[in-house]
Amino acid sequence: MNYKESKAEDNVSTVTQFVLLGFSDLPQQQGLLFVLFSIIYMIILTGNSLIIVITRLDIALQKPMYFFLANFSLLEICYVSIILPRMLVNLWTQDRIISVLDCAIQMCFFLMLGAAECFLLAVMAYDRYVAICNPLHYPLVMNQKMCTLLAVGSWTGGIPLQIGQTCQIFSLHFCDCNQINHFFCDIPPILKIACGDTSVHEVLVYVAGMLFGAVPFVLILASYSKIIFTVLRLPTARGRAKVFSTCSSHLLVVVLFFGSATITYLSPKSDHSVGMDKLLSLFYTIVTPMFNPMIYSFRNKDVIATLRKLLLKK
Repeated sequence: MNYKESKAEDNVSTVTQFVLLGFSDLPQQQGLLFVLFSIIYMIILTGNSLIIVITRLDIALQKPMYFFLANFSLLEICYVSIILPRMLVNLWTQDRIISVLDCAIQMCFFLMLGAAECFLLAVMAYDRYVAICNPLHYPLVMNQKMCTLLAVGSWTGGIPLQIGQTCQIFSLHFCDCNQINHFFCDIPPILKIACGDTSVHEVLVYVAGMLFGAVPFVLILASYSKIIFTVLRLPTARGRAKVFSTCSSHLLVVVLFFGSATITYLSPKSDHSVGMDKLLSLFYTIVTPMFNPMIYSFRNKDVIATLRKLLLKK
């Protein structure tokens, strides 16, 4: 692959464009991968859009829980659309070049939306905590104004820091290497091709990972610890089963997302293999958003009831 570069006086090359290698190590499967990821993208768009629509149309779903679920579905659509369309173009055209600016923009939006997802999952856990542990105060605590503030805070809370982190990453020199062995511009593969000492940047990645990953995860654990303690005190097994069925879908999504993302961003750099990085990234950027609508709809009686009503009307 040819690429442009400008020579600095200190004999360090300033790369002006990157090459996203993606799945170029599977030359015979490019067409198959294009079809597969196209189908997955359509499933993600359809499933998450359907959740947004039904939570807006049905009055029975005009509740904080479904307001946050609709926000989460919209977030998933945006999150995946940062990555998949370009990856599909790369697979179709085999032109894997991306400018440094486009790469930085992709990374910045990916990080901001990733932080928003972590915060929103924590907010959804808090919503369930208030609903189950303080049901009498639930309408007062989770009023429309509070729900809006929590949603806006989740969407925007990570923007300043992630813009700063992106600027720091792209202030690095990349010497004579511009090949990113990944399917999108993510921090670990870009740090691998940087020359010089990247230890400070790695520490900042861990700090950001703790702030946007570990802190929301601890809050989620705290919320569900309180929920479990409250549920175990319920007098009937039927009541306990109903509460657990309501929360189990959210817990499953939390485990899938945080589990794979934590391994990627908080494990030591030396432990990262290229194949494992790509697999984990596929899992939390594409596979999890594909299954989220299924997890939330198939395990939620209210959503299923609304879908049946809409289908019967037709």
